[in-house]
Amino acid sequence: MPAPVVIVSDVLPGDSIAALRSVCDVRHVDGRDRPALFAALPDADALIVRSGTRVDAEVLDRAPGLRVVARAGVGLDNVDTDTARARGITVLNAPDSNTVSVAELTVALIVSSVRHLTAGMRSLANGEWRRAELTGVELAGRTLGIVGYGRVGRQVARRLAAFDMHILVHDPYADTLGDDVHPTGLDELLTASDVVTLHLPKTPRTAGLIGARELSLMKPTAHLVNAARGGIVDETALHRALRDGRLAGAALDVFATEPPGTSPLLALPNVVAVPHLGASTHDAQLRAGQEVVRKVLAELTPVAVPAPTAV
Repeated sequence: MPAPVVIVSDVLPGDSIAALRSVCDVRHVDGRDRPALFAALPDADALIVRSGTRVDAEVLDRAPGLRVVARAGVGLDNVDTDTARARGITVLNAPDSNTVSVAELTVALIVSSVRHLTAGMRSLANGEWRRAELTGVELAGRTLGIVGYGRVGRQVARRLAAFDMHILVHDPYADTLGDDVHPTGLDELLTASDVVTLHLPKTPRTAGLIGARELSLMKPTAHLVNAARGGIVDETALHRALRDGRLAGAALDVFATEPPGTSPLLALPNVVAVPHLGASTHDAQLRAGQEVVRKVLAELTPVAVPAPTAV
């Protein structure tokens, strides 16, 4: 019986796929080169991608024998999951792989925003010394609002509790919250928090969740952090609030359109912006690769169940 064919269309770190090579026919292709990807798909039993490959209906049409699509990461934004599942294709990802990396970046974004680190760096690079204008605030004793209390939200709460912050949480789907956080409604959280950080997926229900009305509820001294998904925040409304002094600052790892091009948010002095670095650590990338490889192997080479012993 021939070995299952696994197409790897994005670069995976280290020796993530070493375990595949011993039992599968592993073939590499650049997923951004659509003709090359299409040519590789007719033989595929599994397709492993990261964010560089768009797995849409056109891709799935070229892979009649495809059994598994695996995303070496958390989000499945680049995979047409509905079409895949309707065709009986198993869709896998690595939901635990980048939890720590995103949580640590969130803490860095919060500190950078409330202490004006980006503005200070720009000022210093311009030969200025504006210490008095860049006076920030301490996090200790202030209120952190976490919208979305899943894997990342819980890790952020754990880390910011060490900063002696009072922690509010809004997540109608969370089953248990723990003793150190306080559940509340979204409006109440926005009104009371000094820092609001978002940790929820982008869905039809969450798209535009933080718009002009929600931003108007926040303190003018508050900071908004988004290291979840672009599109959860109305960026036009956010720009107005920051420009007009109705919000002190924002720290953004994600944007509605990526890359964000000439987004006016990038020109504001009270914005900390980085290019979707949440999962960009060697540790997270290695975990993601190893996790999806284990799952793909489990799908393609299930352990045989011994036949009953004849009596």
